Amino acid sequence: MHKYVLRRLLLLIPVVLGVTFLVFGIMHLTPGDPAKLKLGEMAPPEQVEAMREEMGLNDPFLIQYAKYVGNALKGDFGRSYSTNREVFDEVMSRFPATLKLAVTASIISILIGIPAGIISATKQYTLTDSVTMVLALIGVSMPVFWLGLMLILLFSVNLGWLPSSGSQTLKHLILPAVTLGLSSTAIITRMTRSSMLEVIRQDYIRTARAKGVSERVVINKHALKNALIPVVTVIGLQFGNLLGGAVLTESVFSWPGVGRLMVEAIRQKDTPTVLASIVFISVTFSIVNLCVDILYAFLDPRIKSQYE
Repeated sequence: MHKYVLRRLLLLIPVVLGVTFLVFGIMHLTPGDPAKLKLGEMAPPEQVEAMREEMGLNDPFLIQYAKYVGNALKGDFGRSYSTNREVFDEVMSRFPATLKLAVTASIISILIGIPAGIISATKQYTLTDSVTMVLALIGVSMPVFWLGLMLILLFSVNLGWLPSSGSQTLKHLILPAVTLGLSSTAIITRMTRSSMLEVIRQDYIRTARAKGVSERVVINKHALKNALIPVVTVIGLQFGNLLGGAVLTESVFSWPGVGRLMVEAIRQKDTPTVLASIVFISVTFSIVNLCVDILYAFLDPRIKSQYE
C-alpha cells in the first residue's frame, strides 16, 4: 500500500507542472498590464516600464515560467500584485473558509443523497422513485449561480430569514452550503440508486432473503456495503469539485474563500495569486482522490490485494 501511495504522490509532480504551465500561459495571453494595474492608470510610462522590468514581465514567457517554478520549489510563490502580501499566506488565510463550505455542502449531499438513492432503488418504478429521479434531474440541471440567486431572493429578500452574504455566523453558512450541496446531492442520489439496483439483483441478496433475513438487514448490511464503492468514488470527486468549484458560490454569497480570492485575482491579472490558488486546489483535489482510493481497501479487501 505504501508503494502505491508513494507512486500516486510522485504523479502529483507532472500534474502540478501541467496545470501551472497552462494557467501561466493563459494569464500571459490575457489583456492587461500588471505593472500598470499595480501603479495605477495615471502612472507615467517610464515608471510603468521600470516596474515591468522589476517584476520580470519583459522576459520571454518560458524564462518567466522557469523563474516561477524555480522559486515555487523553494517555497516562494511570489507576492500579490494588488496587496503585495505573500500569496501563499493569502491562500492559506482563505482556505479554512472554503474547506468549511465544502465540508458542510458534502455532509448535506451525503445525508440527503444516499438515503434518497436507497429509497428510490428499493421502490423502483413507484411514484416515490419517479419523484426522486425528477428532483435529481432538476438538481443536476440547475446552474449553481442561478440556484444561489433564487435562494437569496426567497430566504433573504422575501422572507428575511437568512443573510445573503458574509461569513460571520452559522446562518451565513446555510445558503451557500445548500446551494453548493444540492447539485452534488442529485449526482449522489442517481449513483446510489444505480449501484443499489445492480447489487440487489445479485444471487447472494436473493439467498439472504430466502433465509428469512429481514429486508432492513438485507439492504443496510449486505446490499449497501457492496454498493458503496462507486458511491464513494462520486463523493470523493464531488468533494474535490466542491473545493475547486466553489468559485461561483463564493462570488454570489461574498464568501471569503479561495474561489472568491481567485476571481478577484483574475480580474486584476494577479498571476501569482491565481497560480498559487490553482496549484493549491489541484494538489488538494489529487490528495482527496488518493484518500478515496485508499478507502476502497477498507470497503473491499479484494481491492487492497491489488495495491500490495
